[in-house]
Amino acid sequence: MKVAFATQDKVRVDAHFGWAKSILCYDVSPEGSRFVEAFDFDGKLEEDGDEDKLAPKLEAIKDCAILYVAAIGGSGAARVVALKIHPIKV
Repeated sequence: MKVAFATQDKVRVDAHFGWAKSILCYDVSPEGSRFVEAFDFDGKLEEDGDEDKLAPKLEAIKDCAILYVAAIGGSGAARVVALKIHPIKV
């Protein structure tokens, strides 16, 4: 199963989905985990009501089953769930 983690520092799950500087993706199985890819984002990431900044993040996680975040807004969560990805706040 492929999972994604929203992060600011590439170490912890410490980012709001819309404001995340990076999303890290891993393959997770009963045998362990394997790093797959890091997606980095720049530009205006702060809360500003601009829903367009979610498009590249949604593209990055499109084949994931789970998304771990520190927080996620209602609109972002709805768009993630529409892709059949389960968002989890940690």
